[in-house]
Amino acid sequence: MENWLTFFNVLILSILIGLLILMHKKHISFSKRVFTGMALGILLGIFLQVAYGSGSKITENTLDWYSIIGSGYVQLLMVIVVPLVMVSIIRSIINLDAADRLGKMAAWVIGTLITTTLVAALIGIGSALLFDLNADQIHIGQDQKMRGTEIQQKFDTMEQKTMPQRIVNFIPSNIFMDMTGGRPTSVIAVVIFSFLVGVAVLGVRRKQPEHAEMFTKMVDAIFAVVMRLVTIILRLTPFGVLALMANMIASTNFAGIMELGKFVLASYAALITMFIIHLVLVAVFGLNPITYLKKVIPTLIFAFTSRSSAGAIPLNISAQKNALGVDDATANMSASFGATMGQNGCAGIYPAMLAVMIAPTVGINPLSPEFIIQLAVITAISSFGVAGVGGGATFAAIIVLSSMGLPIALAGVLITVEPLIDMGRTALNVNGSMLSGTVTSRMLGTFNRNIFNDKHAVVEQTEA
Repeated sequence: MENWLTFFNVLILSILIGLLILMHKKHISFSKRVFTGMALGILLGIFLQVAYGSGSKITENTLDWYSIIGSGYVQLLMVIVVPLVMVSIIRSIINLDAADRLGKMAAWVIGTLITTTLVAALIGIGSALLFDLNADQIHIGQDQKMRGTEIQQKFDTMEQKTMPQRIVNFIPSNIFMDMTGGRPTSVIAVVIFSFLVGVAVLGVRRKQPEHAEMFTKMVDAIFAVVMRLVTIILRLTPFGVLALMANMIASTNFAGIMELGKFVLASYAALITMFIIHLVLVAVFGLNPITYLKKVIPTLIFAFTSRSSAGAIPLNISAQKNALGVDDATANMSASFGATMGQNGCAGIYPAMLAVMIAPTVGINPLSPEFIIQLAVITAISSFGVAGVGGGATFAAIIVLSSMGLPIALAGVLITVEPLIDMGRTALNVNGSMLSGTVTSRMLGTFNRNIFNDKHAVVEQTEA
């Protein structure tokens, strides 16, 4: 009986995928198909929850099959991250008029990421205080204790690394290992190596132009193939979003969410507030925030459902270049850096809120100005070094809590709502990186306003 019910559930997913294919054949816009995929995924996930329950064997078997579409799509995106970033950055630097723009570009991208993370930390602190969050109010069961033990063990393995040592990890020592994603900082290492190659080609062009021209033609050819591959994979986005959303809804522990409902509300209040600040910054730099929002929605939906900033890099780059009008080099740098540093949600809001929650348990007044200032500064600085220990909200929380002298293990109290909150955090992270690219391109004078204002210039058109 279980096998037949699993088959029936897979058949439902197949029918919904067929509906999305039909929408594509009728030339319905990419954004509408992504929205439809998300809505259908929510409904399908609710059906599985009501019909079988989140922990049933039928649900587990069904989600295993759904993962072929959902997790498979994320893995396809991950596999093109390195070739896309490497070839795009080399090509964009080769086409630069002046190499000295690279320093300004990096300064603006990193500066925007870190500054917005500082603001995000303050928003997180304010939200935690407003909702009166306190770790003592949360029941600590066996799952929370196990999670706390895991976090403590992770801290024990990373506590010997200083911030400068984590930053040194950005520098590539074996580019072939980094191309396989062998280190937490592999993406940034690939970016740095690609910059060096691009600058080297500029030097060769002055002394041996014929060799530089040959290399440029080779890079252009590889770039054309990679972009075609990106186009093919991005067209699968509605299907991936459908399966990912169904998996998330069907496997969510709603009882745990109800127990920690106040923290969920406080988290999303902070995330939404920070997102509004992003849109205000878009307006400050002379762009229409509504137009910006329409352009980035498909990328944000994928980030929300997949909970993967790294997996969103191809969509992120495509949205910046082909929908927002950001130049190649800036789009690649901001998307790559934004996936591993200065993450507004995971490295800004989340650890700041945790610190405010945990402080009263050790007799610290979270309303103290000294505590608030210290926490905000440490959170912003730590967000730059998170990638050196693997990235993610857990590592950001470990760094901030340990720096503030707060108990690490108490971060495990939120395990039941982690997936739900992580969805919003990831979307904010990705939007923060797109914002940094947009701001940087505007400041360097490389922004294409015609593309930004063109309603037909969308994320799916990767060959534009």
